[in-house]
Amino acid sequence: MGVLRRRSRPPRPDERRVGAPRHDEVTGDALAAGRGDPAALERLVRATQADVWRLCAHLGDREAADDLTQETYVRAWKALASFRGDSSARTWLLAIARRTVADHIRANRRRRRVAEVAPIDTARPDETAAVDLSLLIDRLDEDRRIAVYLTQVLGLSYAEAAEVCGCPIGTIRSRVARGRQELLDELGEADAQ
Repeated sequence: MGVLRRRSRPPRPDERRVGAPRHDEVTGDALAAGRGDPAALERLVRATQADVWRLCAHLGDREAADDLTQETYVRAWKALASFRGDSSARTWLLAIARRTVADHIRANRRRRRVAEVAPIDTARPDETAAVDLSLLIDRLDEDRRIAVYLTQVLGLSYAEAAEVCGCPIGTIRSRVARGRQELLDELGEADAQ
C-alpha cells in the first residue's frame, strides 16, 4: 500500500499527469475550436446554445434572444484562440452572454427610455405557475435575478455562477438566499389576497 501525499494546492496545468482528463467535453471542444477545429466548434455551439439562448432571453427579452445569442457566439469565436480553459467553456460562454445582454440593454437605454414593466397582477389567470414565477423572478433586482436564474433555472453551481458574474461565491449565495426570500414573500402576499 502506497503512501498518499497531500497537496496544499491544486496542480497547475503544466504539473498534471500526461493523459489525465483536464476538462469536460465542452471545454475540450472549445480548446480544439480555438486551435481551428471546425467540428469542435460545431459541437461547442450545439452543446451550449440552449443555455446561452435561455440566459439571453431571461436577462434581455425573448424578441432579441436570437440576435443576442448570435452576438454571444460571434464574440466567443473571436476570443476562442485566447481561451485557456482556466474555467469551463460553459461558464465562459455564459459570462460572455451576460455581458452581451448588458451591452444591449445599455445601448437601448441610450436610444430611448426603457418602458415600465407591467405589474404582476395584470397576468392572465390562465397562465401557468411557471410563467407567474418567471414574472416574479423578473421583479427581483438585477444582481439577485441573475444569481437566481443561473443557479435555480440553468442549474449552475454557486462556483460557476460566481465565475459568470465575476464575484465571490459568498456573494452569489447571499444573492440567491435573498432572492428566494423575496420570492417567498411575494408568493405569500399573493396567497393572502
